[in-house]
Amino acid sequence: MTKELWKGNEAIAEAALRAGLEAFFGYPITPQNELLEYLSQKMPVLKRAFVQAESEVAAINMVYGAACAGARVMTSSSSPGISLMQEGLSYIAASEVPAVFVNVMRGGPGLGNIAPAQGDYFQMTKGGGHGDYRPIALAPASVQEAADLTYAAFDLAEKYRHIVGILADGNIGQMMEPVELPPPRTIEKRDRGWELTGAQGRPRRIISSIYLDPQVLHKFNLHLQAKHREIEKNEVRYTEFMLDDAEYAIVAFGSAARAAQSAVRVARQEGIRIGLFRPISLYPYPYARLGEISKRVRAILVVEMNAGQMLEDVRLAVLDRVPIRFFGRMGGLVPFPEEVFDEIRELEKMV
Repeated sequence: MTKELWKGNEAIAEAALRAGLEAFFGYPITPQNELLEYLSQKMPVLKRAFVQAESEVAAINMVYGAACAGARVMTSSSSPGISLMQEGLSYIAASEVPAVFVNVMRGGPGLGNIAPAQGDYFQMTKGGGHGDYRPIALAPASVQEAADLTYAAFDLAEKYRHIVGILADGNIGQMMEPVELPPPRTIEKRDRGWELTGAQGRPRRIISSIYLDPQVLHKFNLHLQAKHREIEKNEVRYTEFMLDDAEYAIVAFGSAARAAQSAVRVARQEGIRIGLFRPISLYPYPYARLGEISKRVRAILVVEMNAGQMLEDVRLAVLDRVPIRFFGRMGGLVPFPEEVFDEIRELEKMV
């Protein structure tokens, strides 16, 4: 296969189609509108369901309904739009039906602006909606990775009967890069034992997220937490760059990691032995591997496009073994490699 130049949002949309996306429900919001526009043109031709809903609240409940019917279903939005979907996402998690959502993050809080940011980390990795659930959250750092993770997200959602979120900052959605798209898949329709497809010749099925008896709800929550432990065991993803002999480490994800990687290259030329650890799965977070790295470096720099949200997970992994420095940009500002290099110089002074 050859690579083609794709815009991030459109590559995500095409990857979803090739993964067997059968139904999409969404509402326009910058900087992810090209994703909807692309699917609005392609899905009717393929005789698949595309609906521009009247709101994000309506869209997520349409996703819920299609998921209950067993369809491969997805929605996409950007930060404040995802906030409006949180109640529906909680219902989907409690009903244990598979669904995929894409969040192309913008500056916040509030309506903020349409510039890229990473301020939705807490929302996406700690549950967001009410109750004890956590979506699988995958953070691409390139257009290629955005397409690959979207393609994989549907299988993950169905494997665990759970929610999978693609957490891309606005840069990833808007930039253009060469991409090798995955092959189209034919999804075999089969009865998986829980879909609501009409009870002809079988007992009726009920999908619900309400458990009025506290003891019953407690038991269900134990089941949900056991699922989370299984996800944490099997689905941790990360990459490492120049960490084999590193004295220092940077931890960053998404676009911030791209700036950090450039800064690592410059620092290496200056004789500073530093490497980059990039989490791809923000939930489940790669605590164990980062903990191992923290045992052999002198200090860690965390770089994010927020006020320090992943920073808390880094601290949980490191457990005060080494000093941690934080560098953040908020409101849609993107860190430059030169700024990250300056922070590396400050990191050296901490030890």
